[in-house]
Amino acid sequence: MADNPRHTTTVVEERRGGGTSIILAVAVLIAVVAGIYLFSQSTTSEARKDNAVENAANSVGNAADKAGDAAQDAAKNAGN
Repeated sequence: MADNPRHTTTVVEERRGGGTSIILAVAVLIAVVAGIYLFSQSTTSEARKDNAVENAANSVGNAADKAGDAAQDAAKNAGN
């Protein structure tokens, strides 16, 4: 038996990304969060408009009631 040294070579390959996928994931996450925020602001804005219209209608109704009461009082006083 002769001394024949065995040489083995192991090659380790590492695959490294350039970070593009992480940047893309962060950009998508930011876009989703911004979309949710804008949608919620739109919904809140619509609710505020609806409440403003409702309050204005109630104020007009109250003013009409007061005008009607004043007209009735004037008619009663004119008859006396």
